[in-house]
Amino acid sequence: MSSAELTEWMVFSKMEPFGSEVDLLGHAIVAATIANVNRQKGTKPYNPSDFMPKFSGETRKEQTVEEQVQIAAMMTIGLGGQDLREGSENG
Repeated sequence: MSSAELTEWMVFSKMEPFGSEVDLLGHAIVAATIANVNRQKGTKPYNPSDFMPKFSGETRKEQTVEEQVQIAAMMTIGLGGQDLREGSENG
């Protein structure tokens, strides 16, 4: 897959999300709707996020720019590319 094609897929996924997370969101919306219809008056309404599964080890923290650059460099080298930045070991 070329860089251009990957970029196109990334843009497309932002416009038209796909994958298992989107499927699970649909089920979470239905679950929240059913729970809200059956909740007692005066109780806090449910959100779909209340019904989204949380997989073990799924703690997403905001990545720093340095972490993103490091991941990109590892992926580049892992896929047979070269890190062309000045001062890099593989450039």
